[in-house]
Amino acid sequence: MKRYCRIFSVIVLLGALASVISGCGSGEEDRRQIIRIGHNQATDHPTNIALTAFEEYIESRLGDKYNVEVYPSELLGSQTDMVQLTQTGAIDFCVASNSILETFSENYTLFNLPYLFASAEAYHASMDDPEIVDPIFESTTKAGFETVTWIDAGTRNFYTVSAPIETPADLKGLKIRVQQSPTNVKMMSLLGGSATPMGFGEVYTALQSKVIDGAENNEMALTSNGHGDVCKYYSYDMHQMIPDILIGNCAFLNSLTDEERAVFEEGFQLINRVEREEWGKAVEAAKDKAENEQGVTFLYPDTALFQEICEPMHMEMLEQYPVLKPVYDKIQEHNAADASAGKEVLTDESAS
Repeated sequence: MKRYCRIFSVIVLLGALASVISGCGSGEEDRRQIIRIGHNQATDHPTNIALTAFEEYIESRLGDKYNVEVYPSELLGSQTDMVQLTQTGAIDFCVASNSILETFSENYTLFNLPYLFASAEAYHASMDDPEIVDPIFESTTKAGFETVTWIDAGTRNFYTVSAPIETPADLKGLKIRVQQSPTNVKMMSLLGGSATPMGFGEVYTALQSKVIDGAENNEMALTSNGHGDVCKYYSYDMHQMIPDILIGNCAFLNSLTDEERAVFEEGFQLINRVEREEWGKAVEAAKDKAENEQGVTFLYPDTALFQEICEPMHMEMLEQYPVLKPVYDKIQEHNAADASAGKEVLTDESAS
C-alpha cells in the first residue's frame, strides 16, 4: 500500500511540476510534449551523461514538439516505482536493472545468470546481437513497456566493510545486499552468503549502520554512491555482467510517427554509444579515487572457484525455461568466438 501511495504522490508531483513549468516563460504557452526519463544514478554517472546527450539530440531534431526532461538520483522514486510509472505512462522512460525486469518477464532471467559471459568482449557482442536481445527486449509489451536500448553496467563484484573476499568461503555468514531477483538470491545461497535484497538507494545507510556486511556492484558504486567511504575491500570475482535497461512506455512509442520513431531510434543508439564510451573512463577514475582517496583495497581472487559453485544454475535455468536455450546457445557461440580470438592473439605473439 505504501508503494502505491508513493507512486501516486510522484504522479501528483509531476502534474504540479508540469503546471509550474508551463506557467513560466515569456507569456507564450509551451505546447511541447514533455518526455520524462528517470534513473537512479548521480549526475556525473555515464548513464546520466548519455541520457543528457539523448535529450540534446531529440530536442535538436524534434524540439518544436518535444521537451525532454531527465530526472537522476531516484528523484522519481526507486527503480521499481519508476518501472510502474513507465507502465502507466506517468513517465515515458526509465532505466531499470535487469533484475527488476526479471519479475515482469522470465526471459530476463537469462542475463542474471552468474558467469554467463566469458569476457567483456563476448558480453558486448552478445548484447549487440539482435537474435539474442530482441526476443527478450520485446517480451514485456503486454505489460505496457519495452526495452529500447541496453546500458553497460560493467562487471558486478563483491565489496565489503571489513571482511575481504578472496574465496567463496569468505562469504559464509555475511549479509550481502543483492538486487531484488530470485536468481541473485539463489547465487548468494550457493556461495554461502546471506542475500539481503533492497533498493539501491537504501544501501549506503545499511552499510554504514552495519545492517549489511557488504554488497555487489560495479566500481562506480564506490565513488558515485559513496559506498567506498564505508566498504574497504573490493574483490574482482566477476560473478555477473548484467546490463541496465532503458525501457519505454509502449503507448508513447506507438504514438510516434514513422519519422519521429526513426529519430528516437537514432537517439537510443546514441545513448548506448555515449554511455559505453564514458563507462571505461569512469571506471578508471573510480578505481583511482577509491584506492587513493577512500582507502579501498582491490583484490583479485581466483574466479574459477566462484564459477564452479555457480555452474549448476545454468542447467537449472535451462530446464526451467527451455524457451531460452536457443538464446543461451547463441551467447555460448560468442563466448567461443572470443576464446578463439584470444588463442589466435597468443599464437601470433608467440610467433613474433
